Amino acid sequence: MKLLRVGTAGAERPALLDHDGTLRDLSGIVPDIDGDLLADASALARVRAAAETPGVLPALDATGLRIGPPLGRIGKIVCIGLNYHDHAAETGAAIPEEPILFFKAPDTVVGPDDTVLVPRGSRKTDWEVELAVVIGRTARYLGSAEEGLAHVAGYATAHDVSEREFQIERGGTWDKGKNCETFNPLGPWLVTADEVDDPQALPLRLWVNGELKQNGTTAEQIFPVGEVVRYLSHFMTLYPGDIINTGTPAGVAMGQPEPKPYLKAGDVVELEVEGLGRQRQELKDA
Repeated sequence: MKLLRVGTAGAERPALLDHDGTLRDLSGIVPDIDGDLLADASALARVRAAAETPGVLPALDATGLRIGPPLGRIGKIVCIGLNYHDHAAETGAAIPEEPILFFKAPDTVVGPDDTVLVPRGSRKTDWEVELAVVIGRTARYLGSAEEGLAHVAGYATAHDVSEREFQIERGGTWDKGKNCETFNPLGPWLVTADEVDDPQALPLRLWVNGELKQNGTTAEQIFPVGEVVRYLSHFMTLYPGDIINTGTPAGVAMGQPEPKPYLKAGDVVELEVEGLGRQRQELKDA
């Protein structure tokens, strides 16, 4: 299923994109798309049954309708740094022996087409297309990558916007360059795991002002999805509604020759993970 949330920011309602591309209202079936829904097999079964029965779910007019983040009440966002062989190479970094972790606050999440704000004082705002993993079952001390995949509810397209000066040159942790407002557009859809045959075979692409900048595949990941979930479960409990941003392929501004083409107000970024939907953001000054 392709689950999403539509409406004004803070007042989104649950919806579904059916096989014909028609937007369907789920608000009569479930209150929201969130961790509670993803952890409730019976509720998900009701959604599936309604989706497969003609006339049950009302159609929504998508004209002018904002698409919000496809997940509400997000728990935590755990991010994996330097998780692609080609991205590590372009930045001159050694291949990590274990996953590099940092966090994004849930309040960085915006809709896939919402405005992204360039922080005040920023000189190095960068782009990163990523595969986002959404947890559907509580994960603690998992024993294998296969168990890790079994705890995934679905996948989404994510934009891990980053301010490199804040992240790398200002001391402390990476988090200060990752948590500026609007720095995690998510969606348009949460695609349930049963529709993704192999999370390690997904093309990712990103364009800036129409120019292709990133053109990679999750096959390049150093630590694949199932292993990332297993690994994280030994350091923290993962709950339904938690998100993992799994890293970005080569092609970020930081990896380009000088002068590096960092983002500025007026730029337009478009990105997609194949099968998980496309985003478009115009940048403005904060």
